[in-house]
Amino acid sequence: MNLLALVFMLVAVVQAHTVLLPPHGKQCFFEHLKANDELSISYQVGSRDPNNAEQYTIDFYIISPNDKTRVSKSGVDHGDESIKADMTGRYKYCFSNERSSRVDLDVSFNVHGVVYIDVNDPKSDTLDYAIKKLAELTSDVKAEQNYLVIRERTHRNTAESTNSRVKWWSLFQIVVVAANSLFQIYYLKRFFEQSVIGKLRRQKQSS
Repeated sequence: MNLLALVFMLVAVVQAHTVLLPPHGKQCFFEHLKANDELSISYQVGSRDPNNAEQYTIDFYIISPNDKTRVSKSGVDHGDESIKADMTGRYKYCFSNERSSRVDLDVSFNVHGVVYIDVNDPKSDTLDYAIKKLAELTSDVKAEQNYLVIRERTHRNTAESTNSRVKWWSLFQIVVVAANSLFQIYYLKRFFEQSVIGKLRRQKQSS
């Protein structure tokens, strides 16, 4: 077993994507895997509305070529799911917003793959093959960075919206407290004025 075969026995592949899920909508994708390949999918659910701080959820599942459900998640806002292919074929994974009728959801997801390479494959022993794989890995790093930027944007929008709501709620509380204080001052002032007037009237009548 030579050095190149050792380095590229397992090759990591990453792809970053974003999909818009309408109400009652579903999006499915396919990956062709060979036996012993590994597939990992990380995802984050958000809204494109920067003023919306609510955290929405979706359903997620992975189905093998023989229609067996390998992963099934309901009501999740993010996740990181992994499987190891037990057979060669086309694997399907889906993001579902079918239970919601309110808003469009923005799903950012990364597809991480670990491709098993047979060390007996003559192509794995060539310099061109090694250079090609290094170029693919460089591209995958860029895709991973793009995914992280999208995920950070979703978290930032949520945080900014939450901060805005806290600010307006604090201002509302200040207005309520100020109004209540003014009312109490007015009420006490009227109470004492009426008490003084009543006392003066009684003194006048007694005299």
